[in-house]
Amino acid sequence: MTPVKPTVLDSFYTGELGFMVTSVRGAIHEALERELAPFELTTPQYVVLNCLAKGWGRTLSDFCRVLAYDSGAMTRLLDRIAAKGFIRRVENEADRRSYLIELTEQGQAALPRALAACDVAMRRLLTGFSEDDAQTLHKLLSRVLINAKTD
Repeated sequence: MTPVKPTVLDSFYTGELGFMVTSVRGAIHEALERELAPFELTTPQYVVLNCLAKGWGRTLSDFCRVLAYDSGAMTRLLDRIAAKGFIRRVENEADRRSYLIELTEQGQAALPRALAACDVAMRRLLTGFSEDDAQTLHKLLSRVLINAKTD
């Protein structure tokens, strides 16, 4: 009897999906690190600046959720970005126990260069993708995220 060859879906069930997603995340991180290095920005620092620019977060806990960092690690990261002059902490009028993060003028000036570096990295990673490929990738990754939230 000929053994049944496992399907791709079978391999995903046994961990290949997690391995692939982790590998892709690592490749994205490395590509961004290479492009951001001339600006003395790391990928996590860029993510914080980009989130601020897009209005996706302003508090320590916002950034902890985005980067999956604990509050201690995020505080240290914010300290390093602030030391570079890209962000500042301001009083949070709604909650005196916390503060809000905002871009400085220097951070606003650095952002277009960092965005352009990100664009270069992402275009390289998506070389050979058609618009249909990109739409399919988006649709499938979105479905995985939706399924993850329904557990």
